[in-house]
Amino acid sequence: MSIREDLASTSLTLTSAEAKIVQALLTDFPMSGLGTATRLARRAGVSDPTVMRLMIKLGYDGFADFQARLLAEVESRLHSPLLMMEAKRPRGQREGTALDYFHSVAESLERTRTAVPSQNYARAARMLLECKGQVVLLGGRFSRHIASMLAGYLVQFRSGVRDMGSLAAADFDVLIDLGKRDLLVVFDYRRYQSDVVSFARQAHGRGVPILLFTDGWLSPIAEYAGLKMVAAIEAGSPFDTLATAVAQMEAVFAHAMENDGEGVRKRMEEMEAIRRANAVTLDVSESAADRPESRVPARKRRASKAAPKKPQA
Repeated sequence: MSIREDLASTSLTLTSAEAKIVQALLTDFPMSGLGTATRLARRAGVSDPTVMRLMIKLGYDGFADFQARLLAEVESRLHSPLLMMEAKRPRGQREGTALDYFHSVAESLERTRTAVPSQNYARAARMLLECKGQVVLLGGRFSRHIASMLAGYLVQFRSGVRDMGSLAAADFDVLIDLGKRDLLVVFDYRRYQSDVVSFARQAHGRGVPILLFTDGWLSPIAEYAGLKMVAAIEAGSPFDTLATAVAQMEAVFAHAMENDGEGVRKRMEEMEAIRRANAVTLDVSESAADRPESRVPARKRRASKAAPKKPQA
């Protein structure tokens, strides 16, 4: 297992400060680990001794030992046959723009897999499910659609879910009802959106905890977020991909489903019963949409019911 994978999937129980160091290492790996311990500590917002304690906890003799192994791994990777083959690949032999794009997204998806410690997924799920007040979801021009997807999943697990959608000036009034018992979930990727950043900053000022989904360059909201979920969004296109952001959001919900699905089973069963009663989906046999009369236009059905029957001869 590589050092990056080891950091991302560690089963050790990390303190909040230690988790910040791991996040800092993964966000700009491997460069973040090639400077001094002081520089890493400053980047993570912790003390130098905390960095040293974490390295011992991870099984290294100290920061110098960690850095030596990291350098050896980087050097080995640079000289691997696979990378040399890729470097020498003739540039004219392309699979086509569409397939090349898929490859670039797959690479970003793999980087996203190891971009944050695995424990962050558990923490994010707990924040979503254990919030005592409202869970308010917010995103930018494109990322707000991911926020809406999460809202659609989350409403099956709990009440008090509010999808802000596209922010309007009047939506800032929502801030008056938010406080420490609530949770603000924000999706914000470059180019960061000023109204989203402003809403999050003001929510933070009112004591609202923030769960942030962002990219490796970090939204300005990262300064206020209690937990950051970082995704790699580079792709073989002038536009960044949000496929990795969707996958990361779904991974958080998959963790919640795995660990808390039974606890909310009754709510989900009642919701499914309501959906069946109203023929919301087409996956129920003999639903209203399946009956022959349902295929007759509503206008004709009404006319048929209103027409008087002719007396029999």
